[in-house]
Amino acid sequence: MGLALLYAYRSQTPSVPEVDITRAIQDVNAGKIKTVTIIASSATLDFKDTSLGKEQTTLQEPDTLMAKAVADYNASHADSVALKIGRDNQTFNVVGSIVLSLLPVLLIGGFFFYMMRQAQGTNNQALSFGKSRARMFIGNKPTVTFDDVAGVEEAKQELTEVVEFLKYPEKFSSLGARIPRGVLLVGPPGTGKTMLARAVAGEAGVPFFSISGSEFVEMFVGVGASRVRDLFDQAKRNAPCIVFIDEIDAVGRQR
Repeated sequence: MGLALLYAYRSQTPSVPEVDITRAIQDVNAGKIKTVTIIASSATLDFKDTSLGKEQTTLQEPDTLMAKAVADYNASHADSVALKIGRDNQTFNVVGSIVLSLLPVLLIGGFFFYMMRQAQGTNNQALSFGKSRARMFIGNKPTVTFDDVAGVEEAKQELTEVVEFLKYPEKFSSLGARIPRGVLLVGPPGTGKTMLARAVAGEAGVPFFSISGSEFVEMFVGVGASRVRDLFDQAKRNAPCIVFIDEIDAVGRQR
């Protein structure tokens, strides 16, 4: 596409025959020229006879010889030659040509960059296939507390002991007590099990990991076990913390 644009840009630029300054002045004096356009060190002459088109000459001293020839002709002839002084667009043309020339390289480079990003993303997905997908919530600033959970007073009372264990473990370990390894929350959907677990983390000010039990069930052998190991490795690095596994009945339903 870039090559096509470059070809179209160059094909739109008309080809003007080049003549020397003497020939150009002779054409002016002969009354063949209708308009002379001087841009920097170049003069373009338009013939009165449109079938002849244009001719171009290079000026050693811009606006001198050619301008003087036009002035002399106009002084002695009724059909004067129009003299126009234009701006130099050569810099713009050069920049445009360079940009169009580099466009194919930029397009090809962009394509390869996109393909490399896609391949890198695929590799990252493959490497993270056996990683845990648990979401981690930091409990230093509690956003959910027991006050946000309505009802279930007995459950909140039992879980308050877990909060005490998490906040002051040395108080219980000095008496020989062991912190509970887990709590099973059972109830129909929508009864606040997840909210209770987050409230425990918020009250205790510890990190909270949330994951669904279905994440541990995969069609590929070993993936589920790998995710379990990765989850508890994360939990050990952030201990003390709470790991909440929702819908745990999805694990081990069939053997």
